[in-house]
Amino acid sequence: MQAIIFTGIQASGKSSFYKEHFFKTHIRINLDMLKTRHREKLLVTACIEAKQPFVVDNTNATREIRARYIIPARQAGFEIVGYYFPSRIDDALRRNETRTGTEHIPEMGIRGTHSRLEIPTFDEGYDKLYYVRIESDGFVVEAWDFCKPNH
Repeated sequence: MQAIIFTGIQASGKSSFYKEHFFKTHIRINLDMLKTRHREKLLVTACIEAKQPFVVDNTNATREIRARYIIPARQAGFEIVGYYFPSRIDDALRRNETRTGTEHIPEMGIRGTHSRLEIPTFDEGYDKLYYVRIESDGFVVEAWDFCKPNH
């Protein structure tokens, strides 16, 4: 049983990473799809009660936001795994420009998330933490290293 929490600004690769690595094994919890926190909470609760692995694919910018998933999942015996997607704001804005429709985020939304982004830490309750970088040939996943944060 895994609860996976993604953290990163918009257009940092989180949803693409989910599709590539967890689509066949974990339910995707995503506020863009669910539209309300109430629906999100219902789905998280259902996953926890069913002991169904899930991924929270939102920006999860602050430790307060992440706690709403970590605490109940930890209490239910889930392994808590975090993936942090460091991204320079210029890179995210450039990737965002290729998006269309509702996937395109206003620039001030991305800048706002970036300004309040708190890098995840083990003391939040994570069992494992990873960095995910976008390279020209795909995603690179690295074990947590306290010297690397560069958002």
